[in-house]
Formats: sequence, structure tokens, C-alpha cells
Amino acid sequence: MNPPKTDARRHHDPQVRGFASDNYAGAHPEVLAALALANGGHQVAYGEDDYTEHLQRIVRSHFGATAEAFPVFNGTGANVVALQAVTDRWGAVICAESAHINVDEGGAPERMGGLKLLTVPTPDGKLTPELIDRQAWGFEDEHRAMPQVVSITQSTELGTLYTPEEIRAICEHAHAHGMKVHLDGSRIANAAASLDVPMRTFTNAVGVDILSLGGTKNGALFGEAVVVIDQDAVRQMKHLRKMSMQLASKMRFVSVQLEALLAKDLWLRNARHANEMARRLAEGVRAVHGVEILYPVQANGVFARLPHDVSERLQKRFRFYFWDEAAGVVRWMCSFDTTEDDVDTFVAALKEEMAR
Repeated sequence: MNPPKTDARRHHDPQVRGFASDNYAGAHPEVLAALALANGGHQVAYGEDDYTEHLQRIVRSHFGATAEAFPVFNGTGANVVALQAVTDRWGAVICAESAHINVDEGGAPERMGGLKLLTVPTPDGKLTPELIDRQAWGFEDEHRAMPQVVSITQSTELGTLYTPEEIRAICEHAHAHGMKVHLDGSRIANAAASLDVPMRTFTNAVGVDILSLGGTKNGALFGEAVVVIDQDAVRQMKHLRKMSMQLASKMRFVSVQLEALLAKDLWLRNARHANEMARRLAEGVRAVHGVEILYPVQANGVFARLPHDVSERLQKRFRFYFWDEAAGVVRWMCSFDTTEDDVDTFVAALKEEMAR
């Protein structure tokens, strides 16, 4: 049977790649093939389909026998739904000041989730029990939002990683205070690949209660999931997902993408490659006089400081973002489809611009 004709036209050059975000990348071919496989015929809507049911078995293989996945549209939705599920109306969430839920979600956790964020400055994007204690107080003070959850990000917004032991210490500390632990795992695959451990090693095995499981940054077309690990820690996930506008009617097309990533090793292959490209980029950049790498390159991002005018000229040749424009700090992200030639061409351009 011949493929159906379409009037759609390609409006971009598929050979052009930049270093702005792993969200810029397309979908992995194996994910697209899975979507085509799930297409055709009728399947029950709103998550009662065969693909979502099968996804549950796959998620339990990664996160333990009690884990349950709730597919959603996007990362902000995953975080908002997850945090709502583990807080009361008077509850607050302790997080790093640089956390995505605080900096990059347009106030959605507070505006849509109705909860308070209690932020803590961190030198490397990571919380510690000592840093948590800066906000873990006033539990019975009616004049203050009650700290009920600690939210950490793995890998962090600064590209750094928690070790399993560090997350265990956070979980034990939070639980001792009666708080739950949420893990924002939009780049959880990159963390596991870099640490060379299964995802369970730093989630259910060390006490994480609930997590946001990323797919889009790791080769999915769209879609993430809230993974509930401790069923006793959450309330009414199905209702929260619906009222937060994150319930997909054709959920099979979210679930089958996560299945394609997680059933075997595609998630790990994609993450390892992106991490390797970031390390290659960092090695090339370190050789350029006048460029400073600010944080350990532990996942798929490189944060650097260089002259502002150089960054502006380089941005005309490659897409990337300022992280802190006033300080001259930029962020370069690698993806599952970043090539060695992409990296080497970028480093050569950086050298040219620095020499001008």
C-alpha cells in the first residue's frame, strides 16, 4: 500500500542543529515508528487503552512493584499534578532557587497548583539536608505556609547530579520532618546514564515518593508521566490530572512513546549519546582561552562564561541561550541527535569569534 499523500511541506532544513535546548530536537525514529504502530483502529480513550496498560508493567520494571504511571502532556503539567497530589491547600514545597518549578514554569505551581514555593539558594543547583532546614520550620505556624514536600531535580537545572546517597539523605531527612519527596525527572535518563545506574537506584530504592518522568527531552514527540511510587503518599491523582487539563483523550499516543523509550534501552542510548556530546563539547571549549566552564559537566548541558559580544556573534551562527546575560553566562545543550561534527563545528566557530 502506497503511503498517503499530503499537502504538508517541510519548512526547515533538517540538517541544521543548534545547542539551545534538547527540546529543539525532533522525535527519535523508533518513537515515530511506535506511534505509527499504535495508530489505526479504535482504542478506549482516556487511558483505558492497551498501550497505557502495558506501560504500567514497564514502569514497574524501572521503579518498583508499587509504581503507577499517569501519562500527561508536558513537564510543567507533570510537576503541577505531582505536587498537588502530595500537598494540602495550605502546603508548601521546598526547592532550589534555580529549580525549574520556580524559574521556568510561569508560576504554574503556585497559580494553577495553589501551593507555595519556599526556595533556597544553592551553589550547584542541589539541595542538602542542611539547606532544606533553612525552610523546614514553622510547621504549626498558621501565618506561614506549611512545608510538606521537598522537590529536587535530577539532573539539576545546572547540569549537576545527585548521587543516590545524597538523595537517600534528603529523603530520610524530609520524611523525618513529615515531608514527602518529589523528583523532577525531565532529564532523569541523562542522570542515570551518567551515574551508570538504573533509575530505581536513586528513586524508589532511596525513598522518593513521586516523580515526574521526562520523555520529550529524550526523544519523544511529546508527553511525560507522573510516576507515583508511594501510593499512600498521594491523593486522587486521576481527578487532579483531569482538573489540571493534563488528561489526554487519545492517551495511547503518549503511552506508546514512553513504551518505545523504556521497554528496552532506547532511553539509555539517547541519554548516553547526548551526555557524550556534552563532554566532547566541554573538552573542546576548555581549550579556548577566555572561556570558563562554570559547573561540572555531568549530564547533557555545558554552562560557560565568555565575553558578551562573542556570545552575540556566535548566536547568529548557532542557536543557544544566555543563562545569566548580565554575567555573560550561556547554556549549551546537547541532544540525542547532536553529532560529533555539530560539536566540532561549533567549537571551531567559537575559536574564530574569540580570536576576533
